[in-house]
Amino acid sequence: MIATYSFAIWGLWLILVTIFIQATVASRAHRQQKHYVAGILDTQLSHESFVFRSHRTFLNSHENLLMMFGPALLGMLVGMDAFWLGILVWVYAIARILHMALYYVVATEANPSPRSYFFIVGYAANLVLLIMLGVHLAS
Repeated sequence: MIATYSFAIWGLWLILVTIFIQATVASRAHRQQKHYVAGILDTQLSHESFVFRSHRTFLNSHENLLMMFGPALLGMLVGMDAFWLGILVWVYAIARILHMALYYVVATEANPSPRSYFFIVGYAANLVLLIMLGVHLAS
């Protein structure tokens, strides 16, 4: 099974590595504040603050992790088409990396912001995966 789904598994690995990097960046940014308190983010911070953006980037990825990981793992367990599963996982993984990069460099309160488009791409990949998984389970 692992060899069949190696493309998707590497994509899932990339998602995990991305979130690990985000956690590291957020932790380092947080600790560089003048008034650092572990586990507490200043409620006055907003998008102009890299501390805020790095923290939100990590939390956003963390909040969305299960939405992709669950269906991807279930798809592997039930024998979903490995090619399309891999494509959808990689689209999601790349979209999350681009979302992260834009969140780090673009300080804007505008909505939609440039990062929003990559969030939507990842969200759409997740939706397609859920639909394909449902069709596979129904057949």
